Amino acid sequence: MKNILLTGVGNALVDLEYRVTEAELEEFGVTKGAMTLTDTSRQHEMISALGDREAHHCSGGSAANTIIAFAQFGGSGAYSSLLGADRFGDFYASEFKDLGIVLAAEQVKGASTGSCLVLITPDSERTMNTTLAINTEFSRDNISEELIKASEWIYVEGYKLTDDNGAEAVDLALFYARKHGTNVAVSCSDGFIIDVFGDRLRHVLKGADLVFCNEHEGTSLAGAETMDDAYKQLVDRYPNVVLTAGPHGSRVRWNGLDVEIPAYKVTPVDTTGAGDMYAGAFLYGVLHRHHPEHAGRLASYASAQVVAQFGARLKADHIEVRDIVLSSADTIYP
Repeated sequence: MKNILLTGVGNALVDLEYRVTEAELEEFGVTKGAMTLTDTSRQHEMISALGDREAHHCSGGSAANTIIAFAQFGGSGAYSSLLGADRFGDFYASEFKDLGIVLAAEQVKGASTGSCLVLITPDSERTMNTTLAINTEFSRDNISEELIKASEWIYVEGYKLTDDNGAEAVDLALFYARKHGTNVAVSCSDGFIIDVFGDRLRHVLKGADLVFCNEHEGTSLAGAETMDDAYKQLVDRYPNVVLTAGPHGSRVRWNGLDVEIPAYKVTPVDTTGAGDMYAGAFLYGVLHRHHPEHAGRLASYASAQVVAQFGARLKADHIEVRDIVLSSADTIYP
């Protein structure tokens, strides 16, 4: 019996968000707007250099943000990951319990929970510096066949493909999904995943029922020059596609129907989690049988509101936002 609508497979990270200047970001020597893997000591050095300025903490990780959004809109969700038996791990587990999300994540004694240092510049761009910690130990042994069997869909983040353990775990998750008739959604996650781990990602995408990517990821994945060309190639390769382009809107192929979704204009504050929110809201809409245009409008609106605030979580009431945007739906989509 499938009693969970969406289960995520991804890294468990506690996000540590700081506002920085362009000069400070340059001093750190990191690539602006990208996600860089770093070790614990380097991350601690960077945090020390930031002094005692205020930081925003929340449970995260790309797929985790999507599952959290999905659950807060009213969907039944679960998350498969790995935590350390430390204060960040306790914080993470407590948040998921409060959110009503099934958390399949062992807390490993003597291990550290992963963390992501998010540096936000005045132009609202976020630059991420991630210490995976115990996440690198997530392996086939941590994939629950019963959880996947009980799920209508699984949602896999491309970030899990950055190490051998994670890639093998994702392969097993897809095997169980095929075995038990569970649908698979995959997020490309970041341009560097395509650049560095492209072969692994393309292998995983062969088993995907739905692919999420932004304009940069989509053009890179398709080997195209423009978003239009990328979209044409991607919908030829994959059954369902969501291609986002920030302030330029998004394009969706769902069950053979093509829809263009306009962007909602906001004053950007922090782009952290915008793509994750889009995926969570879109999945909530289509998996509850709303027309893909309405699901896309919910996703576009919710992600725009995230960009207009500080932090990856939508501060507005999710149910109120959901009901306002979806109230225009006249029919339930097949």
